[in-house]
Amino acid sequence: MTKRGVRAVAAVGVWMAASAALAGPLVYTPVNPSFGGSPLNGSVLLNEAQSQNQTKAPTDPDAALKAFNTRLQNALLSRLTTAMLRNVTNANGDLQPGTVDTTNFTVTVEQIEPGVLQLTTVSKLTGASQSFTFNESDITDSATP
Repeated sequence: MTKRGVRAVAAVGVWMAASAALAGPLVYTPVNPSFGGSPLNGSVLLNEAQSQNQTKAPTDPDAALKAFNTRLQNALLSRLTTAMLRNVTNANGDLQPGTVDTTNFTVTVEQIEPGVLQLTTVSKLTGASQSFTFNESDITDSATP
């Protein structure tokens, strides 16, 4: 080997040794203080999270009370509907033609053709009415023989 080749090999060896001396192990350092990061990062992370948060507090302070009253009204209407249906069903639970009067409404069940019923609700206060038609087979309980 020539002097020039020896010098080149020596230079590469010195360069590799110097690189190894300057290199260090890769170490992960967490950012979030909850997972071992610096506590100084806490306020920065909190501010970033708050700036990204799109959730707004309800502006109506009575929202919970209104929601509770709505649920209470729905439960009461469900019980009233069940009580009303007892008056237009026979012993087997099948709807039968008839009329039920309440304080504010008149509910009429009519058989418009065999197997087809029409239920009409009329408001005694306004005279407004709504009705719908359905097949008896659609409401029969499949568990009953």
